[in-house]
Amino acid sequence: MLPDDLPPDHDPREEHPCRCCVHGYHLLVVLHGLTGPYRGHGRHDEDILQIVPTETFPPPPVPGRVPPRERTVHVVTHPEATHHVDGLVGGQYDSALTPRGTRHAAATAEALRDRVDAAARVALASSDLRRTRETATAIGAALGVDPVLDPRLREKSYGEAGGRPQAWLDERFVPPPAVGDRLRHHEGIIGAETRLDVAVRVYLAMTDLLAQDTDELVVVTHGFTTSLVVAAWIGLPIEAAGHVAFPVPSGSITTLREDGFFHNRGVVTVGDTAHLRD
Repeated sequence: MLPDDLPPDHDPREEHPCRCCVHGYHLLVVLHGLTGPYRGHGRHDEDILQIVPTETFPPPPVPGRVPPRERTVHVVTHPEATHHVDGLVGGQYDSALTPRGTRHAAATAEALRDRVDAAARVALASSDLRRTRETATAIGAALGVDPVLDPRLREKSYGEAGGRPQAWLDERFVPPPAVGDRLRHHEGIIGAETRLDVAVRVYLAMTDLLAQDTDELVVVTHGFTTSLVVAAWIGLPIEAAGHVAFPVPSGSITTLREDGFFHNRGVVTVGDTAHLRD
């Protein structure tokens, strides 16, 4: 079926040979009764089978896309924040850590200090939202590194729902379909990001971070975003990320490792909270 903005008498075969682009779309054709390689100016006897978007996505940051090396990535989900206890929508609402969250940030920093080799080259990247900045500041002090803030590591935006009561969002939220285009699904909230929006920025951020020559990388981020950080790590194409989920609790550490021989990308732990004591 042709896009709505093409005139009804438009025949893209008059302008484009075989597989080509029309108004940002690719024409997929099935050859019909072809007896020679071409006839006329690059044309086949063909029927248009279907038209699909030409949209492309950033590739995942696998070895080759980024330099292969032995490394460990520690993905930290920020601890308890005020929106959790106040029953508000988080997303990109700029909430702070609670006193309990601050204690958990210190415990997370201590756990990472114990896990990271003191002689290792370490990098620390964080979402720039307040609750992750506070978490990253504690970790940076423990590891002796300064956090680099990257807005691409932010939580999924819930648009105008951010900072409102959770019940307000629940009344308006349109869940994604079980089958279909979940990546571009809009949840019915003005200004909200789609899963695709988040995936694109997270994959680009992880590509930049994994291009660094570091032994240990600490990424401080959020619950929804963590799933896409892990998806990027294991090389899952964005097109296949419509159902991916790695549920992680607040204050948890997810450990990812690339070995120096096979260069396999391992998921060692997901959502570990053994370091949290209350």
